[in-house]
Amino acid sequence: MLIQLKNYQFDLRKPLDISISLHDGEQVNCYFAPPFSTKAVEMGNFIGDTNRGGLLNYKNVSLSPHGNGTHTECVGHISNSGHTINKALQQFHFIAQLVTITPENAPNGDLVITRHQIQQILAVDVEALIIRTLPNTVDKKIRNYNQTNPPYLTVEATKLIVEQGIQHLLVDLPSLDKEEDEGRLAAHKAFWQFPDNIRMGATITELIFVDDSISDGIYLLNLQIASFDMDAAPSKPILFAPLKP
Repeated sequence: MLIQLKNYQFDLRKPLDISISLHDGEQVNCYFAPPFSTKAVEMGNFIGDTNRGGLLNYKNVSLSPHGNGTHTECVGHISNSGHTINKALQQFHFIAQLVTITPENAPNGDLVITRHQIQQILAVDVEALIIRTLPNTVDKKIRNYNQTNPPYLTVEATKLIVEQGIQHLLVDLPSLDKEEDEGRLAAHKAFWQFPDNIRMGATITELIFVDDSISDGIYLLNLQIASFDMDAAPSKPILFAPLKP
């Protein structure tokens, strides 16, 4: 099956998954979230685990969307509006640009993504921006980010992304903001233009992983979430490369 948008044509038979899966065992973690886990339901003689002699698998799941794996969030993450990602994200296909950036050293010693870097590479007429940071090692899928001060976006870089009309921002970082920023959440607020001119339909997706085999460029993004009426939900962003003329 083929889909054509804005003079691009994409082959839906070749999906490129850029999500980090939720699973028991070694896994990505940030903000000291309890790890994702599953537990078999047990009732009387019933055990919901075929490895323990049960007839079928029937398990409870424990997770924190912001700290376990790829997740997508809305402005409800930083407000008391009750706004949920399930209501904020009503369309699921977007023209997206994938870019690779090496964060730069800031005067305070942090690694940051700057306005200048975004300005150099951001294309026009895309609805979503996907940022892959270097170095890009596979241990991002299981990395413990707690107290490591990962790279983040400057406020000016985030404002430029908004100015360019980006509605959906995807990053392979735990957060747009510095790990410990005294509660300012400056990049989040800049992206959602909170609280004065809130962009209700805009979303942020964090903790993606884009394999090196996927080249920078224009893609069709299919951004799917679990139907959680919460500020954030686990998500599965999928890319489709354009067909060559």
